[in-house]
Amino acid sequence: MEEVKRQIIEELPLPDFPKVRFQHWGLTDLVPGQGQADQPLMAQAGEAGIELAGLSQTYYALPNDLVEAGVLLMPLKQAKQDYPDLVEQVYDRVAETKDRLTAENLQSANTGLFVYLPAGVTVTENLNLFLAHLGADGDLVGRVVIYADQNSQARIVSQLETATAGISNVSLVIEVLAAAGAKLTMVNFDHLDQETTGFINRQAVVGNQAEVNWVNAAFNDGNVISQLTTKLVGEGAKSESGVAAFTSGKQVQGFNTEIQNIGRHTVGHIFQRGVILNSSSLIFNGMGRIIKGAKGSDAQQESRVLMLSKRARGEANPLLLIDESDVTAGHAASVGQVDDQQLYYLMSRGLTEQVARRLVVRGFVGEILAKIHDQKVENQVVAAIERKLNNENGTR
Repeated sequence: MEEVKRQIIEELPLPDFPKVRFQHWGLTDLVPGQGQADQPLMAQAGEAGIELAGLSQTYYALPNDLVEAGVLLMPLKQAKQDYPDLVEQVYDRVAETKDRLTAENLQSANTGLFVYLPAGVTVTENLNLFLAHLGADGDLVGRVVIYADQNSQARIVSQLETATAGISNVSLVIEVLAAAGAKLTMVNFDHLDQETTGFINRQAVVGNQAEVNWVNAAFNDGNVISQLTTKLVGEGAKSESGVAAFTSGKQVQGFNTEIQNIGRHTVGHIFQRGVILNSSSLIFNGMGRIIKGAKGSDAQQESRVLMLSKRARGEANPLLLIDESDVTAGHAASVGQVDDQQLYYLMSRGLTEQVARRLVVRGFVGEILAKIHDQKVENQVVAAIERKLNNENGTR
């Protein structure tokens, strides 16, 4: 039976990331790590959330009122045992297994998290999900399953970070289901080191009058491809997908950001900002898809790339597929260098060129990063920007 499963997986096509040559990265050769840790590597005392380091749970804190309200926050393995009916509503249903990398993840995942927000529950403080990759102990192959029941509300802050260095892969699939009336904001900060190669697949299904908004900050140092797909299946469903990315050295990052307007009167907006340094490559592929029958829907996207090096390669590729006439849609894309007039203006106010460039860069990605609303993550993002800019003259 295992041989048959393996043959089926190997016959599946690789995911399509236009203009990104990732086929030789070794993402199909997963060896799930068995490493563990005995103390938190990312979480700080007092934060509401959970941390996984390899196969071990190293942190857990949830206020009593949320526990009493029925909020669930636990390792996925435990949730499958204790709450199988809830897990099955989302697991392997939101992220369809149509490509080989997603199938490899489903087959090999040995760690993960489960979050459940009961109907009508509003979580006022950020819920933190910490995933510490122990690169020295093998690959991180995990799943995160999030179920926001009817009329629930929360902001979930997820951080993915290389905690111990070692040549390795990360294969992470995140599945989000927002039932009718639910409102969910997903903040993701990805910070994988240069020895880590990654495939990240984030998917959401959004029900009637529900809303899922994404704020993704990708500050990886290794080669990473990232899929972000939101399906607006319910009437009046909404989603805004914001992506801010930095590339440096010789790394390659490719992003597919897609919103599917399936239900009537749905609204899907994509905003992407990227900054490229050195000889790196950054590719934004944006897709707005309005399905026939999705009358009164709106699909907009805007992707812009700022190149700080003439050796860098940047692309912003917008695509609109519209099968319904009674809709509104539009897109904008640009790839360019720092505006000399902006630099001149700032330098005329007494700033050095280095400081002026930093301000231009922060302003360029600021519209997206301002929506993080988590001081700790905001500080980490600023530190990541500074680190990459300080190494601008390096080669990785």
